Amino acid sequence: MADYLVIVESPAKAKTISKYLGKKYTVKASMGHVRDLPKSQMGVDAENNYDPKYITIRGKGPVLKELKAAAKKVKKVYLAADPDREGEAIAWHLAYSLNIDPDSDCRVVFNEITKTAIKDAFKEPRPINMDLVDAQQARRILDRLVGYNISPLLWKKVKKGLSAGRVQSIAVKMIIDREKEIQAFVPEEYWSIDGSFMRGKDSFEAKFHGIDGKKQELRSREDVDEVLSKMDGDEFTIKKVTKKERKRNPVQPFITSSLQQEAARKLNFRAKKTMMVAQQLYEGIDLGKEGTIGLITYMRTDSTRVSNTAKEDAKAYIEEHYGKEYTRQKQSETTQNANAQDAHEAVRPTTIAKDPKSVKSHLSRDQYRLYKLIWERLMASEMAPAIMDTMSVDLENGGVQFRATGSKVKFAGFMKVYIEGNDDGKTEKDTFLPDLKEGETVRKEELNENQHFTQPPPRYTEARLVRTMEEMGIGRPSTYAPTLDTVQRRNYVALEEKRFVPTELGEIVLNLIVDFFPEILDVEFTAKMENDLDYIEEGRQNWIKIIDEFYKDFEKRLKVAEEEMEEVEIRDEPAGEDCENCGHPMVYKMGRYGKFMACSNFPECRNTKAIVKEIGVKCPKCEEGNVVERKSKKQRKFFGCDRYPECDFISWDKPVARPCPKCESLLVEKKTKKGVHVQCTQCDYKEEPN
Repeated sequence: MADYLVIVESPAKAKTISKYLGKKYTVKASMGHVRDLPKSQMGVDAENNYDPKYITIRGKGPVLKELKAAAKKVKKVYLAADPDREGEAIAWHLAYSLNIDPDSDCRVVFNEITKTAIKDAFKEPRPINMDLVDAQQARRILDRLVGYNISPLLWKKVKKGLSAGRVQSIAVKMIIDREKEIQAFVPEEYWSIDGSFMRGKDSFEAKFHGIDGKKQELRSREDVDEVLSKMDGDEFTIKKVTKKERKRNPVQPFITSSLQQEAARKLNFRAKKTMMVAQQLYEGIDLGKEGTIGLITYMRTDSTRVSNTAKEDAKAYIEEHYGKEYTRQKQSETTQNANAQDAHEAVRPTTIAKDPKSVKSHLSRDQYRLYKLIWERLMASEMAPAIMDTMSVDLENGGVQFRATGSKVKFAGFMKVYIEGNDDGKTEKDTFLPDLKEGETVRKEELNENQHFTQPPPRYTEARLVRTMEEMGIGRPSTYAPTLDTVQRRNYVALEEKRFVPTELGEIVLNLIVDFFPEILDVEFTAKMENDLDYIEEGRQNWIKIIDEFYKDFEKRLKVAEEEMEEVEIRDEPAGEDCENCGHPMVYKMGRYGKFMACSNFPECRNTKAIVKEIGVKCPKCEEGNVVERKSKKQRKFFGCDRYPECDFISWDKPVARPCPKCESLLVEKKTKKGVHVQCTQCDYKEEPN
């Protein structure tokens, strides 16, 4: 019989830890929280110091019964939930349910699930940290006071099923504000002149820079004509050549938000998926003969700190596999977020020697890709800076100045392993220039004058929204993914082409909150609230005082809203066609997976239809139907025959309205980083992007 019981959150984590601790320990999972505020009522006594009324979560009775029975059979119970506020609160609730003294050495924390980390953690058990518990409890109670007071008001004034929360409301506001910026944007005209030049057999590109040594913007065709009129002939003189060596430092290792952003850019992962796959890597992967091992450190963190052991291991690996010159000579320094909680490390591999190639056969495709990203990022952060040779050349003719710039990698440094992605998807390339000398002449081959218009700010991708929220101090590592998931499930925003757009419902709800609860949408107020929660965690603030300061003013606004908020009727938008079953008009409705068409004669007629969009292409399979654009339940766009289910033609790529000139088969559009190209589905015919 075991002497000790260890309780963790998940069965996967329990399985991994059990192998490290041996026969004296029984490891069981609580399956997350066992107690919470009730769903059917507020559960917070605002008249009595905001005392929370916790109950056993529905369905957790059997789990608690099993844990209580196991606890009676052992000498001691250890609570080993995750090393953050949420984990501390889970441990506290378990201690209450199992009659464990929270001041006893019952709490065990570890940042990674490896044999060494687990063994070390059990040498230093501690009491439950009530400051951490209070910080989590304060967030939970604040969100309950906001949500359970505003939501019923929205149900009454707008429609049932709506909700409002502190962080999610700001996220919706950011998306709506960006949409307003886009709609109000007035494009401005500007021009550019690109030149192609020859020096002997060497060609290079340069752009118009200015006149008589001063930089000049080209705002119109007239400006361009004036520049062209000043030039005389095709000969340009090299006026200035500047050569520099530039260092490029590696990026820091991942924190939660930067991991979500980079996984979105490079792997096309949603924030929710990134955290789900990272959880699997953290809790443990079966590596065959080696057993189950946690491959990464805890993935909810805002600290870029890396342990000295991991740094030394990385240095040894870099020396062995890339050479000593690739190691970072100066110890890497990390610039912490001002709000970072430094109890954790960055998201990094637990064992540097386990490179992605060595564990690939044991991982799923998604696990491998995310692990590779995390491993490469950590390795790059401990490598030497890259050294770039840069060159700038000024050419002149009649006072008109063109400038050519070039750069090439002199020493790859960290770039040998990893280069950070960017939001526009562009990749960096070397741009070479001939070895030009001041005073020599080059010949103009061609000039191209191009008209441009300024573009509105882009809509938010998940990655860009997470980054902006982080910069504003809104939310914390554990809140980004759930926040984005919630605003989509509530249909306040939708994803179109991987970018957020607000819905009519989102705008209606936001306008009501703006009018009656402006503090919830105040970025500075919300950021201050996040800081106050951090202060509670650090023992510098009292959680009851923080909630009381917020709620006293909020309660007054709530009373005003209940009296003055007008009811809003959301009318169904006509779809422009009649129901084929009963003849009544069809209307657009909003459902869980976005807009759809439904009969206005509901509930007598329950006919519904997906919204489809014709693309002007005949079905290549049945040759009777038309190909239409549809959306899957996960909002992914695809193309199929409008005669489905009679015809089951489907394509993820957009079909083209002409046959392949080589084999007469179907042509489709393929999206690449270079643009959209057309290719055949049967033969090797391919058209490059324009």
